[in-house]
Amino acid sequence: MNIVISGASSGIGLSLARHYLQNGATVAAFARRGELLEELAADYPGRVIPYTLDVRDEVAINAAADDFIARAGVPEIVIANAGVSRGTLTEYAEDLDIFQQVMDINLLGMARTFQPFIAPLRRAGKGRLVGIASVAGFRGLPGSEAYSASKSAAISYLESLRVELYGSGVRVVTIAPGYIKSPMTDINTYPMPFIIGSDDAAARMSRIIKRGSSFAVVPWQMGVVGWLLKRMPNCLYDLIFSKAPRKSREASI
Repeated sequence: MNIVISGASSGIGLSLARHYLQNGATVAAFARRGELLEELAADYPGRVIPYTLDVRDEVAINAAADDFIARAGVPEIVIANAGVSRGTLTEYAEDLDIFQQVMDINLLGMARTFQPFIAPLRRAGKGRLVGIASVAGFRGLPGSEAYSASKSAAISYLESLRVELYGSGVRVVTIAPGYIKSPMTDINTYPMPFIIGSDDAAARMSRIIKRGSSFAVVPWQMGVVGWLLKRMPNCLYDLIFSKAPRKSREASI
């Protein structure tokens, strides 16, 4: 099995890479931190093809996709996992640049990751395009304006792509993680209900991907929370979440 994973140097991406490698896959690992990709490659000689790149770099992604297909063939699974999180507030002019960066990585980076693989997967008539969104995309969270917006947009984008590819044999899988222990959540200073480890999350996600589910939340308990939040009247939601803790504007990953 050949798999492409972006954001593969840490957190969920690294755990997904290790999970599939332990099950015999060949993995194209995309990430900005090349030294961490080399460590992963050293642990699995000959089965990790590391590509040091930024998902904002369309040229680099296209070159990596062409190279991987030439070396290993069309991947069965492409996982767009790369993402960043940072506390943002629109009232601060300097945060507008952060908005652009978050949207560019979390949303457009997902589209850039998928784009060079869609035509080959269509021709093959099979495969999975997997987008890692977030329950933060269900409703806007205070202090996380850019992150919530990017993940909400990702969910809608993935749904559009799923409908577009309907009947092609290529399935689009949207996974919305809740709190997963990773460098992204390690900087949070507030309670994180139902948090699970990244290896546990990767194992659960792999089962979802294998089934080809259109949408799933990991862990499932956060899916129940998300379902309730989406149906909460605005007046009640605003009252409760106006008092919720915020992600620090200084902390980022």
